[in-house]
Amino acid sequence: MLKKVFMIGAITLLILGVPLMGNAFAQTPAAAPPPPTADTGDTAFMLISAALVLLMTPGLAFFYGGFVRSRNVLNTLMMSFMLMAIVGVTWILWGYSLAFAPGLPFIGGLQWFGLNGVGLEVTDYLKGSNPPEILSYAGTIPHQAFMIYQAMFAIITPALISGAIAERMSFRAYSLFVLLWSTFVYAPLAHMVWAKGGFLGLAGGLGALDFAGGTVVHISSGVSALVAAIVLGPRKTYPERLSPPHNVPFILLGAGLLWFGWFGFNAGSALSVAGGTSGNVVTNVATTAFVATNTAAAAAALMWLILESVLRGKPTAVGAATGAVAGLVGITPAAGFVTPLAAILIGFITAFVCFYAVSFKHKLQIDDALDTYPVHGVGGTVGAILTAIFATAQVNSAGKDGVLRGNFGELGVELVAIVVAYVIAAVGTWIILKILDATVGLRVKEEQEYQGLDINEHGEEGYNSEFGDRPK
Repeated sequence: MLKKVFMIGAITLLILGVPLMGNAFAQTPAAAPPPPTADTGDTAFMLISAALVLLMTPGLAFFYGGFVRSRNVLNTLMMSFMLMAIVGVTWILWGYSLAFAPGLPFIGGLQWFGLNGVGLEVTDYLKGSNPPEILSYAGTIPHQAFMIYQAMFAIITPALISGAIAERMSFRAYSLFVLLWSTFVYAPLAHMVWAKGGFLGLAGGLGALDFAGGTVVHISSGVSALVAAIVLGPRKTYPERLSPPHNVPFILLGAGLLWFGWFGFNAGSALSVAGGTSGNVVTNVATTAFVATNTAAAAAALMWLILESVLRGKPTAVGAATGAVAGLVGITPAAGFVTPLAAILIGFITAFVCFYAVSFKHKLQIDDALDTYPVHGVGGTVGAILTAIFATAQVNSAGKDGVLRGNFGELGVELVAIVVAYVIAAVGTWIILKILDATVGLRVKEEQEYQGLDINEHGEEGYNSEFGDRPK
């Protein structure tokens, strides 16, 4: 009886074990590789950089606000703050898609409208477009992190234009202007220079070097500012009665915030904190851009103060602030492509040229109220040219050598990019302003301009107890 029990148990185990052994010896199918995940360090770096660039817009508001008369300070501040609201929405709806979605060489498509298809993926969202080897804009961060970083550039760029038309343009016309300008001027230029397949850029285009916005941001806004100042006409008190800046501490505060935020603007454009190599040279583009940014700003501020001391007898706080901003503008297209010594030269040269551009603008009697074109337009142009001269692939293997390294053709490429940016910004701005002038009007009434835009456009004042600069 016991033998029968053992025999039945053994047969049962054998019957049950055969399929289990078969499973053990069967080949397990290979598991699909997990999708690439974002690098936490790079993602944190880019989100912080985006926040720094956003801080530049309130910084610009204070910088511009200090220059105007006290009865227009809130209106001037609002012209920058309003961009965070307008472009903060339109960039999500259509701006990002037009600027960065694959499309034509001159403009993106609308397949990313409302961020459709723009999620947390890190790669393959550019798959199927030319050039085929580029699968993402930044392969270690979520797509939305890249998108929101670029949104901050789109916010501050049209805000720069407000400096040229301060103290006389109606707030309604200005709001409509920046809505149209960011769509029909900024988005195409950003696509041509930075997007995959863009006409001018490194990703399948002519190969123009613009690390963080010399053409896209500063030339476009500076040229548009000049056109806007001409179309709008001078202030009623220009040039007979010009008031000094009403709050110089605001100007210094704004310049300081811009300098601080510019580290996100330039160093963040590396899109990663990781290092690499270029030949036998160790590289870290974010660090290079950070060092170049600070160096050029310091050199430009120093040059401006020297020029003021020699030519006008005294160095001024306004001059120090303006010089620093000019240096930051000049280094923007070059920050990730040049050495620290080149950054010093770029700062010196840009400040020198911008200093005389401001003086020349006054001789032309063009009421660019806060010198937007002489600083941003001229500074961006000079910076773009100097990028083509000083760039070196030893600093950034993704870039190219410039004139001093034997690549004389790069200067021609950069000049083409400058001309294209000038034409698009000038023509686009003129058309938009003419349409608005024929529909809603551009300027406030003469009486309102004399009274101040704060009370007439916003129903409030920056300094309720101060009426000293109002006409009797």
